Amino acid sequence: MAPTKRRVLIVGGQFTGNFSARDLKKHFHVTVVDAKEFFEYTPGVLRAFVKPAHFDALSFTLQPVLERKIGVKFIWGEVLNLDQDAKKATIQPMFSPKGVLDEVGFDYCLLCNGCNFNPMHKWGESLWFPTVHANCRAEGSWAHIDERFIEGRRRHILEEYHKIADLNTGDKTVLVVGAGFIGVELATEIEYFFPEIQLTIIDFLKRCLGPLPDSAAEYCSEYMHAAGIKEFYEQKYSPGDKKFYENIEMPNMADKEYICVGVKSSNYFMNKEVLSDKGPGGGGWIHMNEHLQVEYKPTFVDGNEVRGDVYGDGSIFAVGDCNYGCIGNPKQWVLPPIPKISYPGEEQALHACINIIRKDKLQYGGHGMCTSTKMLKTWWPWGAGMFATSLGPHDACFVMAANDVKGSGYMVNWWLPAAIQKEFIETTKIDECRDGWVGCMIWHFVHHTPMHCWGKGCTQSPQNCCAGRCCFACPNQSSFCGSTCCGT
Repeated sequence: MAPTKRRVLIVGGQFTGNFSARDLKKHFHVTVVDAKEFFEYTPGVLRAFVKPAHFDALSFTLQPVLERKIGVKFIWGEVLNLDQDAKKATIQPMFSPKGVLDEVGFDYCLLCNGCNFNPMHKWGESLWFPTVHANCRAEGSWAHIDERFIEGRRRHILEEYHKIADLNTGDKTVLVVGAGFIGVELATEIEYFFPEIQLTIIDFLKRCLGPLPDSAAEYCSEYMHAAGIKEFYEQKYSPGDKKFYENIEMPNMADKEYICVGVKSSNYFMNKEVLSDKGPGGGGWIHMNEHLQVEYKPTFVDGNEVRGDVYGDGSIFAVGDCNYGCIGNPKQWVLPPIPKISYPGEEQALHACINIIRKDKLQYGGHGMCTSTKMLKTWWPWGAGMFATSLGPHDACFVMAANDVKGSGYMVNWWLPAAIQKEFIETTKIDECRDGWVGCMIWHFVHHTPMHCWGKGCTQSPQNCCAGRCCFACPNQSSFCGSTCCGT
C-alpha cells in the first residue's frame, strides 16, 4: 500500500508560492496561506497607478485558481507564529474575530512570504506592494483602505491615480527618490501619461540603474533627458532640508514625493534567532543554508563567523525575497547576494521543492519519485541577471547575463521591441500563475530546463544530482550538471 502523503504548508501565494504549489501538489497535501485574497504581478503594477484599468490584467483572486484549478488548499489569513517543534503555524483567518486563531500542522513548510519595500518607513509601506499585515495597516498612510481585499487594492490605486492626475496642471512638481529600475519606471510612466507634471529623479549613486551595465544606464538616462525629467545623482535624500531642495533645483520643495529605494523584510512571524541582524532595510531576513533550509543566525568566535545550525529538523525552507539572499560574507561568499526579483525566487522554489521531495523520500519512502535522496545545493541562477526596465508603454531596455559583479551584463534589446518583450513576459507569466495552459507551456521549461547559459550554474556532481540531461518529463530536473537521467 502506498505511504500516506505528507503535508506541506506554503506561506505566501505569489510567484514562489504559486510555483511551489504546482510542483508539489502531486506528491503532498499542499496548503497555501496568504494574508491577501489576490495575486498581483508586482513588476507591472506601477502602470496601474497611471492607468488604473491595467490592474485587472495584473491580478486575480487566489482561491478559485489554487483550489479549483491547481488543486491545493487555500487559507486567507495572516501567519502570526511558526512553531518549529510542534510543526504548526498559528494563523489569524480573515473572517475570524481578532484573537480567534487557527493552528495548521505541517510536515514540511516552505516560506514564500516575500518582502516589503521602502526601508525609510517603519513597516516598509509603499505603493508597489499592498499593505496587508495587521501591524502595518494600523500605522499605515492609507489605513482607511483594506488592501487584503482585491477591491481595497483597486480603490487605493484609483485614489493614488487621482492624486497624480490633480498634479497635471503644468506647475506641479514630483520628486522620485531612487533611480533604480523602480524609480526610473515610475518617473517615465508618470511622464508619459501626465506630461504636464515637472519630474525630478535623484539617486545617491553616480548614475541611474546602479548595478546594471553602463549601456542600459545611458539608454535610460537619454530617454529621461529627452522627456524633460531632471536627473541629479550623488545626492543624499534629506527631507525638509532647504539646502537639499535648492541643490536639485526645487527651492519650494516638491508637491509629491515617491520613495523608490530598496527593500524591507516582513518576516514578523519568525523566530528572531533565525533573522539577520544586518542586510537591506536594517536586516530581519531569514538565514538559510545551501539547501535553502532555514538556519540559525551565525555567531562569531575569535572574530570569525561560524554558521548556525539548521532550524528545527530541517523541514522548514525559505525561498525568494524573504530570505537573506546570500550565504557567507563579502570576504568569502558561499552564495553571493541575489537580486530580490521573481526569477531567482522561482528558481530557489524549484530547488527547495526538489529537496522537500528528496527529504521525504529519505524519511518515508516517497511516492515513486527520483531515486536520489541527496540534497540539492542551490546556486546563483543565470536568470537573476535579467532586468527589463520600462520607459513608458512604448520603450524599454532589456539586460541579461548580469551576475553579482556590479556593471556586468549586456543590454540586448531596447526601444519598442523591448517594450513588446516585456508585455509578452507579463501577459504569459500571469497566465501561468492562473494555471492557464498557454502560460504553463511557455514558462514550465524556463525553470525545469536541462541547461544554464549564464551565471553560477549547477555545481552538483553526477552522483549527487539527477537534474542534468534528464528527459523533460522528469519533475526533478533543473540544470545541466553532466549526469544521466534518474529514470523517472
